[in-house]
Amino acid sequence: MGFKALIRTAALAAIVASAAAWHGLGQAAEQRLPMPQVAASENSSSFVPLGVGKSVVIDLPGDVKDVLVADPKIANAVIRSARRAYLIGVAIGQTSVYFFDAQGRQLAGFDIAVTRDLNGVRAALRQMFPDADLRIEGVGDGVMLSGSLSSPVEAQQAFDVATRLAGDGKVVNGIVVKGRDQVMLKVTVAEVQREVIKQLGIDLAGTLGQGSAVLNFATNNPFSAFGQSLSTSAFIGTFGQTQKSLVIIKAMERAGVIRTLAEPTLSAISGESATFLAGGEFPIPAGLSCDTTKSPPLCQASIEFKKFGVSMNFTPVVQSEGRISLKVMTEVSDLSSDNALSLTVPGATQNVTIPSIRVRRADTTVEIPSGGTLAMAGMIQEQTKTAINGIPGLQQLPVLGALFRSRDYLNNQTELMILVTPYIVRAVAQKDLSRPDDGYADVSDPAQILLGRLNRIYGVQGRADPNRTYNGRFGFIMD
Repeated sequence: MGFKALIRTAALAAIVASAAAWHGLGQAAEQRLPMPQVAASENSSSFVPLGVGKSVVIDLPGDVKDVLVADPKIANAVIRSARRAYLIGVAIGQTSVYFFDAQGRQLAGFDIAVTRDLNGVRAALRQMFPDADLRIEGVGDGVMLSGSLSSPVEAQQAFDVATRLAGDGKVVNGIVVKGRDQVMLKVTVAEVQREVIKQLGIDLAGTLGQGSAVLNFATNNPFSAFGQSLSTSAFIGTFGQTQKSLVIIKAMERAGVIRTLAEPTLSAISGESATFLAGGEFPIPAGLSCDTTKSPPLCQASIEFKKFGVSMNFTPVVQSEGRISLKVMTEVSDLSSDNALSLTVPGATQNVTIPSIRVRRADTTVEIPSGGTLAMAGMIQEQTKTAINGIPGLQQLPVLGALFRSRDYLNNQTELMILVTPYIVRAVAQKDLSRPDDGYADVSDPAQILLGRLNRIYGVQGRADPNRTYNGRFGFIMD
């Protein structure tokens, strides 16, 4: 029994020793195995753009043993000899291709981007802009335009061509416009209005007859053509012993001329909009709220403001050969008593009168060379009104009929012209510009009181001495 127990103990010790040896060998093997390394990646690859259905030929530095294509649906590689391969674009997308030799070493790697074929678009853009630095590349299913052109019009033309020829893909316009021009627009609005009014009428008030046969008469000439009487003069006469008649003769003639001249000037960058307004705003009631619980009712009106004056809004686009395309909107408006509205406000001591606005407006798009002038709008209008008012039957009597009728004559003539003149401008030094107040100086009190002068010095700088003695009146305002 002692001998068998000794054999089993020795066998168990041998098994334990063997297990410990194998465990030690496993730890040593784990310590000796190297970490895995990346044999090929995009960092060591060359970028190759391909069009759909296009191919490139690759010459390799060694004999090819193995080829790896990440996505054969995007691009494919065909080996024609040991050192020459063909890369073919199949569909739009991105993939990678790697070539290895017999020892598993990387010979070459390519990061392939397959886009739509843009060679036809490149040829068209090169033909339209032969001297321009213009590039077009495909990015995924879209197209990227880049480079520089001389004007916004050329940039828009290149974008339109790329959009039409590149198919239904999205086109991103990254073209930079070199040296965008600035345009100064001068608008002249000139208008002359001539008005002639002639009024002649006789108003009668009195009685005719005696006893029970008495005729009372009273006439009032409305002058319906102009709307009101210019002037009145009265003549009162007595006929017979008891009858008294009043004769009012209304006779007046008026001629007037209105001249309007507005010349706004505004500058803007080519392709951008600019707005100009010189005028004001007048209030008009927009609503009325009243508290009827109080006596008298307490009312409060809400007020809105309407603009009037000289306004201009234009968008210039500098085209080739110095021509300028202009989208212009200009307006000259002023307050007028014609067609004014009178409102009665509860609780107010007098009526509220809202004036009307007389407007001359033009909105159009024109094309003019720099420095050229174009009449963008014009109008000649003549309006004549004649009205005869009188008593039926009596106004047709010879000679005496003039006592029973009135004549109102109105003639309006208007001539309007709007001129536009654009200039391509550059910035200048401040010393080269002049202001309206250059050379202006206030006058002293004694000179203003005794001599009636408004200012002491006013003239163009660089001219003769402004302190010299003038013959006649001078100043900022001269009659």
